[in-house]
Amino acid sequence: MIKGAITALVTPFDADGNIDFEGFKQNLEFQLKEGIGGVLVAGTTGEGPTLSMEEWKNLLLITVERVKGKIPVIAGVGTNNTYKTIERLHLAEEAGADASLVITPYYNKPPQEGLRRHFLMVDKEAKKPIIIYNVPSRTGVNILPETVKFIVDNSRHTMYIKEASGLLKQIAELKLLCGDRLTILSGDDLLAFPSFALGAKGVISVVSNILPHKISEMYRSFEKENIKKAKELHYYLFPVIQALFVETNPIPVKEAMNILGLSGGKVRPPLNDAQEGTVGILKEVLMKARLL
Repeated sequence: MIKGAITALVTPFDADGNIDFEGFKQNLEFQLKEGIGGVLVAGTTGEGPTLSMEEWKNLLLITVERVKGKIPVIAGVGTNNTYKTIERLHLAEEAGADASLVITPYYNKPPQEGLRRHFLMVDKEAKKPIIIYNVPSRTGVNILPETVKFIVDNSRHTMYIKEASGLLKQIAELKLLCGDRLTILSGDDLLAFPSFALGAKGVISVVSNILPHKISEMYRSFEKENIKKAKELHYYLFPVIQALFVETNPIPVKEAMNILGLSGGKVRPPLNDAQEGTVGILKEVLMKARLL
């Protein structure tokens, strides 16, 4: 079962725009050492849309080889083209990914019927678990709980959702409609703690690129019904998380990693380097969190 804190890994680029594979490997070792519950390769935080197919596959192969089955490896395979998504799904499963993250198609803005057909077509081709990724702020479309229920009822492998609509009400509706047949993972670090209270079984996280142990401990504390400890960790993480989203993700988290001596690297166009004000905010927050 995929649950707990899962890191949406950044993809570090050097000054020439090439992937820093050594830095990526170092980040993987850091995540394993800190006890993370899983890793996501080439998601939004990993700047998946900017990767070539060769780069995408190499990152996935490196991750599978380094992890050696210790934790689940999730591959970001979703695009706004159903057939291209299926092609990536096959490649991810062949490379050894334990599950595939499939975003709701962006730009096309499919209606709910289009979403049903998209996910069922992808599911039909899958051999391993599929995670629906709902992030309306980036895609322009919100997959409704009733649509998710239809997909779960009619699929073989779609049993997870990364819910990043920002609507706690939607998490509650998903839980009521799907029960234990659907594992809900928060896609929003700020809402992870209240999402756990509504039945989410983990979080696919950005802040865990720098604080994997803390967010893992928050989930484990909640799971063990140590709500006081989980709440303390939530409020410790809260200002750090806020700072990581003062600009478009993953600009701030990469800068924070660089400040802390981790391999954040550069972003790729069309993103830009962190603004001077962002760097100042990050340094102040990291100092208050006793990380500097």
